[in-house]
Amino acid sequence: MPANSWPENDSYNELDQLNSLLSELSLEDELEEETSHSMSSPSRFKGRRRKAAIALTIVWSGTIALHLLSWGALLVLGLTTILGVHALVLVFARPQYPNEKIQGDPPYVSILVAAKNEEAVIGNLVKNLCNLEYPQGEYEVWIIDDNSTDKTPKVLVELEQKYPQLKVLTRSAGASGGKSGALNQVLPLTKGEIVAVFDADAQVSSDMLLRVVPLFEQDKVGAVQVRKAIANTSENFWTKGQTAEMALDTIFQEQRIASGGIGELRGNGQFVRREAILGCGGWNEETITDDLDLSFRLHLNGWDIECVFFPAVKEEGVESVVALWHQRSRWGEGGYQRYLDYWDLILKNRMGTRKTWDLLVFLLIMYILPTAAVPDILMAIARHRPPVFTPVTSLSVTMSVAGMFVGLRKMNRHKRLSFTDNLTILLQTLRGTLYMLHWFIVISSTTARMSIRPKRLKWVKTVHQGNG
Repeated sequence: MPANSWPENDSYNELDQLNSLLSELSLEDELEEETSHSMSSPSRFKGRRRKAAIALTIVWSGTIALHLLSWGALLVLGLTTILGVHALVLVFARPQYPNEKIQGDPPYVSILVAAKNEEAVIGNLVKNLCNLEYPQGEYEVWIIDDNSTDKTPKVLVELEQKYPQLKVLTRSAGASGGKSGALNQVLPLTKGEIVAVFDADAQVSSDMLLRVVPLFEQDKVGAVQVRKAIANTSENFWTKGQTAEMALDTIFQEQRIASGGIGELRGNGQFVRREAILGCGGWNEETITDDLDLSFRLHLNGWDIECVFFPAVKEEGVESVVALWHQRSRWGEGGYQRYLDYWDLILKNRMGTRKTWDLLVFLLIMYILPTAAVPDILMAIARHRPPVFTPVTSLSVTMSVAGMFVGLRKMNRHKRLSFTDNLTILLQTLRGTLYMLHWFIVISSTTARMSIRPKRLKWVKTVHQGNG
């Protein structure tokens, strides 16, 4: 999943604060009026705290009002009915699978990896990426060393001698922008028609390019996201939960795209058409989740994003509840933040009706519903009645359980599943559902905190151990 910053880790060692427009928003900046409505204007990304506070006030006061109004429960039932119809559309949508082989000459591909202190995994990563099945001389691998202080630079020097398609860009100590800054800096040096981005702990199948590149033969496809899989899934409850989460996410993305909704990028394992990324102005250095931000900007510019279940890119899952909390808090804030940044363009239906509707439903289920949980539960206790959003929550949980079960079964598509296998998958689904309850806690706290003090734009990274 997403991060413009280096993803969070257990030790939370943070890099230097940015020394540019990406520095933490000051109170004075928060109070400035937005003077531009262009998608790339820096003023668009100011005033987030004020917008978050307004949104929080609307959600909380609206939830309280639904409890006090005699027809509030009927309104929620009506909303649940509408969402139920949308859920049926998702269930019966049929994903389209285009050509699986490259037609004509293969496009040149540039593979980018931003790395900092990755000596534990960088060797295996480079070996993996430099031995992909793709026509000789038609792809390049760029490692952006962001001023590593361990043995990463030394390892890369040795690897450059071994692999002719490997190129290394070393950033200075004062370079800003985190992962987004690294990708933006190297982009002008690359020549690929398609730009692929992986994390330093990525593990990819040798036929990854051969299976993903054909999707770009559809003219409107600006990007493709492959499923993220957890390499160390058997480690504990949290990593097993992340495996189920990734399966659920990809299944829903496939169905959303098939029904005319939007696909989204997840950082690791994303492929972007050069024309599309340049048209969006590169990766946004003013957001904490560049991949989610880029997803919106691509759709606003008229591009589609495909998401595929196979092939998958493996990565290390975080192994502690503390690391998970910090990582998901950033992801939650970045995902919610983009609605605050581009709300006017969304409401102007710039993406088109079907995409806009899909986007608003996703906002309601993933962000507004968890945010409303606190006042909903408190009012339910005070008035001795069930939470008013119980019907919507029940529908959401039902869809999540069904999607997770289907996703976990799909991971075993080459295996003839017995009754025992299906029972095991059902138990994995129930465990994954229990794990997913953390999202309600993360979002309810994150949306409240954003209205007081948004996260500072500073960069942290995961310490990769090579597990899995």
